[in-house]
Amino acid sequence: MNEKQVHKFVSRYLEATECSILEKSPSHFTVKLSPLADRELTNRPYYWSFVDRIGGEPETMTYLFVTDKNKYDAAEELKKNEVSLEEADPAIAAQDAAANAALGRSLGFVHGSLAAPARVPREDLFFGARKLDQLFDAAKAKGSFVQMFQETEKRSANPFSSTPYTTWLGVNMRVEFACDRKREEIHCYGISLATGQCVEHFYDRLLERKLTPRLPANIHITKNGISFNKALAIVEQALERKLRSYDYSWAESASSRLEEELERIRGYYEPLIKNGLEENKPAIEEQFTQRQSEIRWQYEPRVTASAINCGLFHLEGIE
Repeated sequence: MNEKQVHKFVSRYLEATECSILEKSPSHFTVKLSPLADRELTNRPYYWSFVDRIGGEPETMTYLFVTDKNKYDAAEELKKNEVSLEEADPAIAAQDAAANAALGRSLGFVHGSLAAPARVPREDLFFGARKLDQLFDAAKAKGSFVQMFQETEKRSANPFSSTPYTTWLGVNMRVEFACDRKREEIHCYGISLATGQCVEHFYDRLLERKLTPRLPANIHITKNGISFNKALAIVEQALERKLRSYDYSWAESASSRLEEELERIRGYYEPLIKNGLEENKPAIEEQFTQRQSEIRWQYEPRVTASAINCGLFHLEGIE
């Protein structure tokens, strides 16, 4: 994950959690966290338990998130050099002194800058950084389900017109093919809740459209024709049909390796059980059973499917 990808992810997280971005550049964000983001990122449980108990207005933290350390530090060094040059210029210094004197006459004693900022904690965000991992965990916990709307490309001249939108259930499915080796596939399905139409590679369709979590103006959502349970059943049926067409020679090979391993341990344990002392047989039989169970778990071929995440996507048109 490079600096641009980190920057884009952080930007989307801050927007999704409704944080107030005070300053930004291609290499950093200065941001006042929203209550939601503050709870997720600052590890202040005692403060938030106090706020929840008294029902007071929370004071969230302000952070400097640096997504490209080299570029940001170079820009800051350039600013410092420019300030040093200005301070060295007698004319500029005289102007500053006159301005401070005028403020002193108007407001009394002025100590330093009127806009002296409070200390803002800095976090360098790069792949592997602790704070970025926190953002990933928060996004994963809150992002298992989303609801998004397609942004309308053209606004109608008639303020009373309304564009129809269809609700789609998008589901990302993980399929795992496992034995003593493992392979995974991700399948993305979209099901129209209006018509029951099922589309594979639904994510590619979403990439072609601009989405927003906010409800656009002058639209209406068409009535759903099927339930969520019915839509999930359609996904399961589509995935099952796809998996039936696969080549499962790998499972036959895994079953052969399983039988070979079971035969090998039978050749080891059965003579011990047959010729061993009576008092030792229960322990040996228990060990034999446990070893067989471990071998089956390792080599037995299996296919499992599970939902990673899902969402409701309201897209323009009726499909």
